Amino acid sequence: MNQSVQDIPVTGKPKLKRSLNLPLLVLYGLGTTIGAGIYVLVGAAAGRAGIYAPMAFVAAAIGIAPTAASYGELASRYPVSAGEAAYVNAGFGSRAMSLFTGWLVIVSGVVASAAIAIGCAGYIRTFLDLPLSLVVTAVIVTMGLVAAWGIVESVLLAALFTLIEAGGLIVLVYAGLSHDSDLILRVPETLPPIAEMGIWLGIANAGLLAVFAFIGFEDMVNVAEETRRPHITLPWAIFLTLAITTILYTLVTMVAVLAVAPAELARSEAPLSLVYSRLTGASPIMISGVAIFATANTILVQLIMASRVVYGMAEQGTMPKLFARVNALTRTPLFATFAIVTATLILALGFNLERLAEVTSQIVLVIWALANMALVLIKLRKGPEPDDTFIVPLWVPITGFVFSCALLVLSSIP
Repeated sequence: MNQSVQDIPVTGKPKLKRSLNLPLLVLYGLGTTIGAGIYVLVGAAAGRAGIYAPMAFVAAAIGIAPTAASYGELASRYPVSAGEAAYVNAGFGSRAMSLFTGWLVIVSGVVASAAIAIGCAGYIRTFLDLPLSLVVTAVIVTMGLVAAWGIVESVLLAALFTLIEAGGLIVLVYAGLSHDSDLILRVPETLPPIAEMGIWLGIANAGLLAVFAFIGFEDMVNVAEETRRPHITLPWAIFLTLAITTILYTLVTMVAVLAVAPAELARSEAPLSLVYSRLTGASPIMISGVAIFATANTILVQLIMASRVVYGMAEQGTMPKLFARVNALTRTPLFATFAIVTATLILALGFNLERLAEVTSQIVLVIWALANMALVLIKLRKGPEPDDTFIVPLWVPITGFVFSCALLVLSSIP
C-alpha cells in the first residue's frame, strides 16, 4: 500500500501518478480550505460575536482538531482515493454504507463547485459586462480542463491561486498593522472576559458559522494515490493546513473588527473590501481581484477531489469501471472528470443553490461523523497496527464524532 506505484504497471493499465510532496499537498489543502469562505464570513461572524469574532475562529479550529487528527490516522492507514468511502467500509464493514458515504462526498463537491462558480462569475462580471450563464459556463469548463490536464499541473495552478488568495489576506493584515499604529495595541480588546456568559454564547454562535470556513481540509485524503509516502505526508499536511488556516483567519478577523465596527462589517456584502478601503483609502479592486482567484481555486480543487472519489469508487467496484480508466497521456481519470464537470455545470445553470450550499455543509458534517465513528470501530477491534502509521488515542475520534453530531444538530435548527 505504501510502496511507490510505477508510472505504467506490468498490466499496461495506466495508474494515477504519485507526484505530490508535502509543500504541494499543503498548498492544495490551503486552497480547498481558505477558498472563498473567509472573504464573506468575517462580516457574519462579527455580527454574531462582535469584537470577539477572532475567538470564534480559534474555538472552531479547536473543535475541528479531533476530526483532523482522525483523518490523519485514517489517511495513514488507508492511503487511497475515495478515502472516506474506504474508511467507512473498513470501519462498518458495509459496502452499502461505503457507497452512501462516497456519494455524499461527490454531491458535496459538485454542489459546492456549482455554488462557488456562480460567486466567481459575479466577481468576474464586476470587470466584464457579460451574461452570467456565459461566465459560469466558461469558469466551470476552464477549471474542468485544468483538472483533466494533469495532477501536477492542476495542483501547481491551485498552489499559485492559493498563494494569491492567501497573499490577499496577508496584505490585509499588513495594511492593518502598517496604516494604523494603534491597532496592535488594541488587540487585547478582542479577548473576551472569562465570566461573561452572554459574550461566550455569542462566540459559540459565531463559532458554529466559523466551522464552515474550515471545511475542505479533508479533501486532501482523496489525492492519496497521487501523493508520495502518503502514510507520512498526509497527516502532516492535514495538521499544517489546519494550523496555517487558523492563524490566518484569526489575524484577518482581528484586523477587521478593530478597523471597522462589527455592526458595519455585518451589513457589508464585501466585508474585507470594506476593511481594505477603510485602512488604506485605496480602491478595493485588488481584493475583488483576489476573490476571483480564491473562488476559481476552490472550484478547481473541488473538481479534482470529486473526480478522484468517482475514480476511487470505480476502482473499489462500487461504480462503473468506465470511471476507473486513467488516460495514458494526462494520467488523470478523464471520464470521471467529465462526469463531475457536467453535473456541476447543470447545477450551476439550472438551480437555486443558496439552500443547497447550506445542505452541503450539513452533508460534510455527516461525512465527518461517519469517518470518526469508522475509526472508533477500527480501534475497538484492536487488530495489529500497520507499520509507520500515524496513531491517535481512542478519545480523539470519539470527541470528533460528538462534535460533528452536535454541530449537525445545531446547524439544523432554524
